[in-house]
Amino acid sequence: MAALPLATAEVCDANSNPIIAGELRALPPIFKIYGRRLVFAGPVATVKVFEDNVLVRELLQEKGHGRVLVVDGGGSVRCALLGGNLAQLAQINGWVGIVVNGCIRDVDEINGCDVGVRALNSHPMKSGKKGAGEKRVPVTIEGTRICDGEWLYADADGILISRTELTV
Repeated sequence: MAALPLATAEVCDANSNPIIAGELRALPPIFKIYGRRLVFAGPVATVKVFEDNVLVRELLQEKGHGRVLVVDGGGSVRCALLGGNLAQLAQINGWVGIVVNGCIRDVDEINGCDVGVRALNSHPMKSGKKGAGEKRVPVTIEGTRICDGEWLYADADGILISRTELTV
């Protein structure tokens, strides 16, 4: 894993060619910051769901090995896809971060976990439990394509997606 802290603004300043080539992309500034880990980076695991978090749990039950789970929840703000129990599971299994294109709940519990979490907002309603969705597929969040195995870097300035691991 890349040495932390990795300042996303400095990475952008030093990598204009990969940005132009689309190898380094920034997610739009739509995410709120949760969890104790404010700066995190790692290889990406993706999941695409809609108002159903069964596959999110399945992935977080795996050993994280320093990975970041990117959850494309379709931007829904009608229920939460991640709560305190899943954030604790992520911490126990070695995930460093979770980015949710959707909502979370149990904010106080999540803020107590040593995991970085980014989400659109919080919502008290839980998600469905049918198991619909897809794991390890390319996802698109606000026009930015993210593939399983790419690298994600997050800090207070924003979130970067890179095709390869970055060095500073």
